[in-house]
Amino acid sequence: MKYTVTYEKDRTGWWIASVKQLRGCHTQGRTIEQARKRIKEALGLFVNNADKAILIENIKLPQNVNQILAKLSATRKKAEQESERLSDLTAEAACMLTEDLNMSVRDAGAVLGLSHQRVHQLVASHDK
Repeated sequence: MKYTVTYEKDRTGWWIASVKQLRGCHTQGRTIEQARKRIKEALGLFVNNADKAILIENIKLPQNVNQILAKLSATRKKAEQESERLSDLTAEAACMLTEDLNMSVRDAGAVLGLSHQRVHQLVASHDK
């Protein structure tokens, strides 16, 4: 079974966790992690096999914070894509230098700003 758990900070700084589908199933904690652990315990008082329940989290934050988190997520995704692209281009360049131009892995490393060991790894993984 799936349950939606809403986490909301109260005016005293505690996190209140409540299960939307189960009236009266709520708890609190000083941290989200503490409230997360306690809501699982509270859920056990309401349903069987609470340890197997899937909890969908909804952490309520101010709108300006949610906007920044959305930008962060989008930027992180772009950075991961660019990192993958960088890895692919680096491997391609290492292969071109060592195979097409017959450079040693040490010289290719000097050109790429990498250790000769890393160039060797890149070329070896490309050959597979």
